[in-house]
Amino acid sequence: MAAGIFGLTLGHASAATVQDTGSAAISPDEMSFVKDLEKRTFNWFWDSANPKTGLIPDRFPSPAKAASIASVGFGLTAYGIGAERGYITRAQAVDRTLLTLRFLAKTPQNDESTGSSGYHGFYYHFLNAETGLRFADWSELSSVDTALLMSGVLFSQSYFTRDDAKEREIRHLADVLYKRVDWPWMQAHKQWLSMGWTPSGQFITSEWKGYNEGMIIYLLALGSPSHPLPADTWRKWTATYNSQWGDFEGHKLLNFAPLFGHQYSESWIDFRGIHDDWSRAHNVDYFQNSRQAVYAQRDYAQANPGDWKDYGKDIWGLTACDGPGDAQMTVNGKPRHFLAYSARGAGRDYILDDGTIAPTAAGGSIAFAPEIALPALTAMHARYGDRIYTRYGFVDAFNPSFTSNGKFWADNEQLGIDQGPILLMTENWRSGFVWNVMKRNHYIQDGLEDAGFKGGWLTGIKQNG
Repeated sequence: MAAGIFGLTLGHASAATVQDTGSAAISPDEMSFVKDLEKRTFNWFWDSANPKTGLIPDRFPSPAKAASIASVGFGLTAYGIGAERGYITRAQAVDRTLLTLRFLAKTPQNDESTGSSGYHGFYYHFLNAETGLRFADWSELSSVDTALLMSGVLFSQSYFTRDDAKEREIRHLADVLYKRVDWPWMQAHKQWLSMGWTPSGQFITSEWKGYNEGMIIYLLALGSPSHPLPADTWRKWTATYNSQWGDFEGHKLLNFAPLFGHQYSESWIDFRGIHDDWSRAHNVDYFQNSRQAVYAQRDYAQANPGDWKDYGKDIWGLTACDGPGDAQMTVNGKPRHFLAYSARGAGRDYILDDGTIAPTAAGGSIAFAPEIALPALTAMHARYGDRIYTRYGFVDAFNPSFTSNGKFWADNEQLGIDQGPILLMTENWRSGFVWNVMKRNHYIQDGLEDAGFKGGWLTGIKQNG
């Protein structure tokens, strides 16, 4: 078993481990719930993967049409968690990981609009789950989704370290996949990475600047041994944060309204106690900043300026998620506008709120603020029952304010990019497992060092060679 962050083995994580991560002692019933949630969420990835390709759908259990490369990145990480927790054997994790990496390595990369899975090492956001080719002509070559995929690829490289043929092949394939991503090619406008490209030859005009989930993209690009970005890219990028730094709901933080922007990068990288120039100047690390963002969201729900049903101390959570659909209706005498899939959020940068609550907002934040995230999860589970908690854990979202035929709206499926933070951050809270595996990866170490991060566990890594 892998060692936990406090010297306890992962397989024997206990309430003592949870307390050490900053939460109050939890009851046996709460711990039982956490274990059940984690296993159900793992099973979503294990059961949904295509048996021939290893690709994981964007959403499930509806019939899988499009595979999401971001889901694959979370899934590759899930397999290590599953092996450590005993949900599957290590041999099963090895075989599923090899299936996936072998398939990704052999799919074609070219600039054709059809018959390709990607170009310059990047992958299309959505792939056909059976063929691995671009799913539809609207699917873009995605820089962020490729980064989430590569995070899972590098996790596999650093987790499967045994000296046998299969685990050596995993490490080799991970190296091949990561090294062929041509990060500078995605610098369409010479400074920032574009959010994507289409086979028409057009880069997406939106670029990665300002604080957001782009942290993981730039760190992977800086750490690349084959196609790196210049080291000063990070300093220039953090200089674009300024308008996002400020107060929201009584908390001073670097704002990004939807919580996924805080969760994605930190699902893999432990930012506790390490600082770049920006965070050092503001006397905060990125983990502490995300903790403030979670509290600000909870406090926003308590204030409930939109007067949405059920919002309060333990019912909260805004992030990108499904919704009841684009609809106008009057609720309790007030005109309401509801949304379909949207990047809901609450922060200094913007507020987008239609009463839709995403359990991943709290679940993916459990490592940041377990003392408020766990009560939120247990309250949602207790109050809304099997309408929102199913075979694979929480459904993607629900909306108590949107009712039809006497029932509130609840999703009937889960999304990989929302299941992933729940699973990874729950395990990071319980044991630090994903963080600790990623700390061993030299490419991650190099990316952080080139970005100017110092202190904390990075100091220990450098001292130990």
